[in-house]
Amino acid sequence: MGVTRKAFGEFDGQPVEAYEIEAGSLRASVITYAAALSQLHAPDRQGRVEDIVLGYDDIESYTRYRGSAGAICGRYANRIADAQFSLDGHTYVLSPNEPPSHLHGGFRGFNKRVWTAEADSSGHAVRMTLVRPDGDEGYPGEVRASATYRLLVDEPALEIVMEAATDRPTIVNMAYHGYWNLAGHGSGSIRDQHLMIEADCYTPVGPGKIPTGEIAPVAGTAFDFRTAKPIGAMIDDTSQLPEAGYDHNFCLNSEGGAFRRAARAVDPQSGRGLEIWTDQPGVQFYTANHFEKQPAIGKGGAAYGKHAGFALETQIYPNAPNVPHFPSAVLRPGETYRHRMRIPFLTT
Repeated sequence: MGVTRKAFGEFDGQPVEAYEIEAGSLRASVITYAAALSQLHAPDRQGRVEDIVLGYDDIESYTRYRGSAGAICGRYANRIADAQFSLDGHTYVLSPNEPPSHLHGGFRGFNKRVWTAEADSSGHAVRMTLVRPDGDEGYPGEVRASATYRLLVDEPALEIVMEAATDRPTIVNMAYHGYWNLAGHGSGSIRDQHLMIEADCYTPVGPGKIPTGEIAPVAGTAFDFRTAKPIGAMIDDTSQLPEAGYDHNFCLNSEGGAFRRAARAVDPQSGRGLEIWTDQPGVQFYTANHFEKQPAIGKGGAAYGKHAGFALETQIYPNAPNVPHFPSAVLRPGETYRHRMRIPFLTT
């Protein structure tokens, strides 16, 4: 029980380490590259334990394959249209790493950096920290960011807390970008796993997956997960889902800032499930569509194809800095950005 550390490789001349955390029935591993959760072992209804997050066995694979598996993304997770935004009368031009847009913090966002780790064995936690300078990827202000992963002792749950501070007005939206497969990371498609999202509305997207600015009701659409249904129930309806997959922001019920349940997912076959609790206004539901064109070889030689996992990224809405009626992502000196997630694991 506690935290153990071991070498995981090297990136850009810096050593990468893995920190294994164990508490109760759960075991997790976090690597300092991208502050990524690389393993999460949890039992099913029969007590059989599987690793239920997609990831890789070596640093070369993390840098080779797309998708930010398990990473903490920032400074601004998700997309910013035309790779620019205005703040206090000044327009800032960001790196257009998904032309013409900016995605997940740019070419070398938080998800492509080596973080500094501090273990807390008594607290069953690891705190990762990262400092990025003023002008990094075009953003104003030095930002000091942290991400703490903690396994709870009183219940089988993982808590992730992301924080940031700045010395100049800037924007911050950090997100945990993990892929879940409740049957086991190498078990194939998640289409038959059931999902419920606590959202009456979502943000439709236009070209480049940029939100149109509309906040639309989910009722009568493929985006209606207000009651649990198989992820694949409408995933092949290309009139609504051109990629035959989801990559959309859901507007969570209740105001941002209130800590409440955002989603619940269950694998009917194994009985393994989880909930996502958050204080953020939105959640990006993504079904790993990129693996269709660029499949990957994951841990233990597992083949990751399209729909190999699903992500539930709690967040501020995509492109919020350019849409006045979306929740604000502005962070000013003296303030602390704080994003809390709790992920209880369950069996049915």
